[in-house]
Amino acid sequence: MLNAKKLTLAVLVQAALISTAVASEQSEAKGFVEDAEGSVLFRTGFIHRDKTNGVKDQSSYAQTAIVQLESGYTQGTVGVGVGAVGDWSFKLGSNNNSANNMIPRDNNGEPYDQWARGGVNVKARISNTEVRYGTQVLDLPVLASNTARLVPEYFTGVLATSREINGLELTAGKFTKNQFSDQIATDQNDLDRAIVWGARYQVNDQLNTAYFGVDNKDRLERHYANVNYKLPLANQSSLTFDFSGYHTDWDREANGRLYSHIGSADDKFQNSIWAISTAYNTGPHNIMVAYQQNTGNTGYDYNLGAGVADGGQTIYMPNSYLSDFIGNDEKSVQLQYSLNFDQYGVPGLNWTSAFVYGWDIKATDNVGNMISDNEHEREFFNQVKYTVQSGFAKDASLRVRHSYYRASDDYQNNYIGDTNEWRLFLDIPVKLF
Repeated sequence: MLNAKKLTLAVLVQAALISTAVASEQSEAKGFVEDAEGSVLFRTGFIHRDKTNGVKDQSSYAQTAIVQLESGYTQGTVGVGVGAVGDWSFKLGSNNNSANNMIPRDNNGEPYDQWARGGVNVKARISNTEVRYGTQVLDLPVLASNTARLVPEYFTGVLATSREINGLELTAGKFTKNQFSDQIATDQNDLDRAIVWGARYQVNDQLNTAYFGVDNKDRLERHYANVNYKLPLANQSSLTFDFSGYHTDWDREANGRLYSHIGSADDKFQNSIWAISTAYNTGPHNIMVAYQQNTGNTGYDYNLGAGVADGGQTIYMPNSYLSDFIGNDEKSVQLQYSLNFDQYGVPGLNWTSAFVYGWDIKATDNVGNMISDNEHEREFFNQVKYTVQSGFAKDASLRVRHSYYRASDDYQNNYIGDTNEWRLFLDIPVKLF
C-alpha cells in the first residue's frame, strides 16, 4: 500500500509540473509578533432531540468561549512560531439527558458543571511548506474534527502542508491523540496512531480534484476521492457537478465496533460509498440533486469510539444532515434548495431546505445477523442562518436548524431512531489582536 500512496502523489506532482511555482509565503513574513492574531468565539449552543418509540429525549444547553492564538513566523529562510487553541465551557440548566456529544460526563455519569480543554502547537515554515506539531483542529476528508457541537474535536500530532507548485497542495501527518467534543482528557479516545496523506489539485478555474487516505492502526484504512467541476452559464448562473467517494477496509480488531456488519467477526469487512450531485445556481437560488450509494458487507461506519480516529464529521458526502444515509447497502436521493436573501434586502440571511430518502438498507441484529434487506429512512431538513454584516456586532451569527427524521421499524435499533431535532447556535466572535 505504501507504493500506491507514493505513486498517487507522484502522479499528481507530475500533472502539476505544467504550472508555474508560486511566490514564497515565508519571504513575506513580517515577524513573530507583527503577524500575530488572537480571537475568542463566544458560543451559546442548544441541541434537543425529541425521540419517539419510547426512547428518552436528549437535550443539551451550554455556553463556551473558544480561544485561538497564533503567532506570526520569524523572518528568514526558516520561520518558526507557536499557536494555541482551547475552550472553557459551562452548562446551562441540568442537562440530565445530554447524550448528544455536547457535554462531558464524570465517572458517575453526571454532566460536568464547567470544564476546560485545549493545547499548544509549534510550527515551522520554509518557502510554502509548513509543519505543525501539537494540538490541532483538522479539516481533512479522512480525519475531520467535529465542529458541529459546542466545542471542536482536537487531534494531537504533526501535520505538514506544502503548496510549492501552483494549484497543488500536498498533505501528510501522524496523530497519536484524539479528544472528542465531549471528552475532558486529551487522549480519552485511546488512539494508537493515525497516519494521513493526500493532495488537492486545482486543474483550472472550473475543475478541482482531491485524494486523501488514512491508516488508523488496528482499526481501518480509508481512502477518499473527489472531483468537482463548475460550468459557468449566462447571466452569472452556473452548473456544478460533483463526485465524491470513500473506500474503507476494516481491521479485524475493529470488527466488534461496527454497528451494521453482516457475517462472522472473522470476515474481512469493507465498505465503498460514493455520490454524484448536480447543483444549479442562479442569482439568490441554488438547487441541488444528489444520489448516494453504499456497497460492501458493512455500512460507512465511523465515529465509533475507542481507537477509531476518523473524526466526528468525517463524512464529506452530500446526503449528510442529522442522518448521513450510510446504512449497509443503502441507496439515497436528495433534493436541496437554498436561498440567499441579499437580493431581497436582507444581506446575511440564508435558508436551506432538503429532503433525503434512503432505501434498500440491510438491517442487522447486534451480532451481525441480517433481519431485513429492505429497510428505509427519510429526513426533512431546514436551516436558517443570519450573520450580522456591520456595526459593533459584525460577524455575529444565529443558526437555527431542524430535522424531522423517520426510519422503518427494523432500522430503529441499528441507527438513530425516529427523532425530531432542533439545534440553535449563537456565535459572537471577538478579535483580540
